Amino acid sequence: YYDINLYSRQTFLFGMINYMDPGHHVWIGIPFCIIYIVAVVGNCILLYLISVERSLHQPMFFFLSMLAMTDLILSTAGVPKTLSIFWLGAREITFPGCLTQMFFLHYSFVLDSAILMTMAFDRYVAICSPLRYTTILTPKMIIKIAVGISFRSFCIILPDVFLLTRLPFCRTRIIPHTYCEHIGVARLACADISINIWYGFCVPIMTVISDVILIAISYALILCAVFRLPSRAARQKALGTCGSHVCVILMFYTPAFFSILAHRFGHNVSRTFHIMFANLYIVIPPALNPIVYGVKTKQIRDKFILLFPTKGID
Repeated sequence: YYDINLYSRQTFLFGMINYMDPGHHVWIGIPFCIIYIVAVVGNCILLYLISVERSLHQPMFFFLSMLAMTDLILSTAGVPKTLSIFWLGAREITFPGCLTQMFFLHYSFVLDSAILMTMAFDRYVAICSPLRYTTILTPKMIIKIAVGISFRSFCIILPDVFLLTRLPFCRTRIIPHTYCEHIGVARLACADISINIWYGFCVPIMTVISDVILIAISYALILCAVFRLPSRAARQKALGTCGSHVCVILMFYTPAFFSILAHRFGHNVSRTFHIMFANLYIVIPPALNPIVYGVKTKQIRDKFILLFPTKGID
C-alpha cells in the first residue's frame, strides 16, 4: 500500500481521452467552450441585474441569485479542466486538486437541488398565502434558509473527502473521466470501498430525492390553490409565475436521473456516451437557466432590455 501522505504528492491521469479519436478532441472542446461562455456571461448578467435593480430585491430573486452563483461553481469546477484535457493534453491532476474539484462539483449539485426546493417553497407561499408572504419570508428568514441549505450541502459532501483520503491507492491512477467524482476515484483504490459506495451514492441521492418529493408536494398544493381561483386570468397569472421555475426543475432533474439510470441499467451504452453526457450535464443547465428566467420572467426581461437600449434611426 502507498502511504497516503506520499500518495498525496502524486497525480491522477484523466483517461477519457483513451476512448476517443485524438483528432476529434479540438472539435469536441469547441461546443463545450461556447456553452461555458454562455453560462458564465448569462449568470453574471443575471447576478448584476439582481444586485443593482431595487425592484428585484425580493425573496424569489435572492434565491435565483443563489442558483446563479451555484451554477457558476458547478460549471467552473469541471469545464475548464475538461477543455485543458481536450486542447492542451493536460491530463494530470494532483490528489489534493482532485479532492477539491470533487468537493465543489458534488457540493454545487446538492446545493442546486436544495435551492430549487427552496424556490418551490417560495412559490407556494406566494400563491397559497399571498397576504402572509412578506411576514413569512422576511430578510432574517431568507438568510436563515440560505445558511441552512448551504450548511446542509457542506455537511453531506465533506465526508466524501475524508472517505477518499483514508484509502490506499496502489493500482492504476487513470480516471475514466474528464473530472474527479467520488465513486470514480474510489474505484481506483486497492481496499474495500463499501462505505464509499453506500455513503457516496445513497446519502446524496436520498437527499436529492427528498428535495424532489418536497418540490412535488409544493406544486401539488400550488395547483390545488390555482384551480380554486375564480377567474381564468388569475389562474394564468399564478401559473405564469411558476413557469420558469418548472422549466429549470425539469432541466436539472431529468438529465440527472437519466444519467443515474443509464449508469445502473445501460450496460450496452458506450463509455464515451456516459462521459460526454456527464460533461454536458454540468454545463448545459447553468447555460440555460439564465436564458429561461430572462425569457419567461417579465421583471428580468425588462431590466435586461434596458442594458442594451436600441437607438432610433432617423
